[in-house]
Amino acid sequence: MALNKQAEEAVIEEKVMEAEAECPQEEGAQEACNCPMKKWLQKRKAKKEAKKKEKKTVPQEILSWVRTLLAALVIATLFRMYIGEPIRVDGNSMCNTLMDGEIVLASKLAYRFGDMQRGDVVICRYPNRMEGSVDLGAALSLDTYTLFVKRLVALPGDTLAIRDGILYVNGQAVEDPEFMASKPSDFPLIRLGADQYFVVGDNRGTSHDSRSFDVGPISGSAIMGKVKCVVWPLSEIRGVK
Repeated sequence: MALNKQAEEAVIEEKVMEAEAECPQEEGAQEACNCPMKKWLQKRKAKKEAKKKEKKTVPQEILSWVRTLLAALVIATLFRMYIGEPIRVDGNSMCNTLMDGEIVLASKLAYRFGDMQRGDVVICRYPNRMEGSVDLGAALSLDTYTLFVKRLVALPGDTLAIRDGILYVNGQAVEDPEFMASKPSDFPLIRLGADQYFVVGDNRGTSHDSRSFDVGPISGSAIMGKVKCVVWPLSEIRGVK
């Protein structure tokens, strides 16, 4: 390719020399020359000069890459904060609806424009499960939490109990999720408070959820979004009900 480029340049230079030989040589006459080769040469030189001006220095290139990366980071952060967040399913508590290792996409807009519904699969954080906190100064901090994927089964004001492996909400038996892997143990009747939500895993025999004494009912602010679909692995992409 390099040889072809060099040969092309040699042919061009040769034609340019021939064109210049045919052009008037008197002072000021060449500027008035209208031969096609001369016009083409002028355009070619103008393009080369423009490319030289556009070429960035090494610091400029580095700065451009840094700006691009920062912009991508800001966009990704805003997307995760306000629109949606990918969550990896860790463990078997949601089998067979969701499998260990799958990555789901949770919508954070779902509950900005609509109410939480019984039966929603949600991502939530448990009380006292903070992973860490970064001090940003000026009395500001960035807290990170362990997130869990569970099914929302009861809302504020609901009564809830599990008898003989059957979930009852407001005295009505709730149909098991289509892919529930195991039956739960009995759970005493409770009534949820004004800002209390009850979440459980579909694999209820092994799930650590609101039935556990160290979790209990969670607040509405602890529910971060609604799970919409599985996005990984690619062979398992599907919607989540």
